[in-house]
Amino acid sequence: MPRVLRILNRFNLGGPTHNAGYLTRYLPSDFETLLVGGSQEEHEEGSHHILDNLGVKPLILPELQREVAPWRDRSAYTRIKRLIKEFKPDIVHTHAAKAGAVGRMAAADMGVKAIVHTFHGHVFHSYFGPVRTALYKNIERFLARRSSRIIAISDRQKEELVNEHRICAAEKVTVVPLGFDLDRFQQGQAAKRARFRHVYGLADDEIAIGIVGRLVPIKNHDLFLDVITKVSQRTGRKLRAFIVGDGEERERLSQRVEALGLTQVAGPRFNGHGFGYGVNGKPAVAPATITFTSWIKEIDVVNAGLDIIMLTSLNEGTPVSLIEAQASNRPVLCTRVGGTENVMVDGRTGILCPSGDADCLADRLMSLVENDGLRAEMGSAGWSHVRDRYHFTRLVSDTEELYRSMIS
Repeated sequence: MPRVLRILNRFNLGGPTHNAGYLTRYLPSDFETLLVGGSQEEHEEGSHHILDNLGVKPLILPELQREVAPWRDRSAYTRIKRLIKEFKPDIVHTHAAKAGAVGRMAAADMGVKAIVHTFHGHVFHSYFGPVRTALYKNIERFLARRSSRIIAISDRQKEELVNEHRICAAEKVTVVPLGFDLDRFQQGQAAKRARFRHVYGLADDEIAIGIVGRLVPIKNHDLFLDVITKVSQRTGRKLRAFIVGDGEERERLSQRVEALGLTQVAGPRFNGHGFGYGVNGKPAVAPATITFTSWIKEIDVVNAGLDIIMLTSLNEGTPVSLIEAQASNRPVLCTRVGGTENVMVDGRTGILCPSGDADCLADRLMSLVENDGLRAEMGSAGWSHVRDRYHFTRLVSDTEELYRSMIS
């Protein structure tokens, strides 16, 4: 029975937890998998509910944390070496940067036969200055030499790793897109839409525009606010904008909303079981231009209630929010960064604009706001595009094939 030690940075909301969870749960029964992960950050929403729903119980390593801390990282390295000695894996598969560094070093030092690393994103631009970026590139080149196989989650990411940043040779990279259980985004859409719009006091003629993700600089929410401001000044349609998520930028973004002259209000409190309601079933909030919802686990409900879903990031791997938006039959409007161009079809399921181009995004958003038929047409094309490409069964079969080829 092949044994797989799967190591993840931390269990926060996003693609890596889904990826690791589905592979742990659904690989054929002749594989034995031990899933381990580090601690989530203070401002992040945990994703253990995803693993709970799959019946997966991970081992938590408190020593493994995202920020670089030499003494703590050394402890994580030692702990992983001990796990390798006890579990005796045939494959060590790491996900994301910190787990990839500590896990691959430990696996190589312990003589593990097959070492695999998945890049869920990278920090090779828009995160740090040139000196620190160059350091991280050299570290990843060194780690790639100690890896049996590198997995990129999109064709565009492989292009970046091989040709732009020269992390490793093309022969070492296999493209395995992410996979999810997307069926829930198709189920009960009308009821979910009514629920979301009732909670947030949305009238039938109001167009709801949302952005989903961590409130951190790389997601560039300032650009989202700039675009909303531009369009609200040009259109005669009633607009509502929703920022779904939380993080270190929350307070600064709230101040930015005020500086732009926009109105904002906090959304109804989410209690972990569903949306909160006001007194006597009335909406808990009055209409506002910008609503900060914080984290909402029921993204299928959120997407059903929105009309347009945006992404304004400076850098992405494979953006889960765009996959889920298309699975919900919603048009997407996003910046052309990382794997966004592989996830959606420009002009058919959504629209791409250059990174940082507020004018392009505002013009395209204006088109979607003003044209009900265009929104419906692009939205309806989304499900057929993502249904098979990003289903977890395809992820599992691709990974199984790769594993067997490595240990045969």
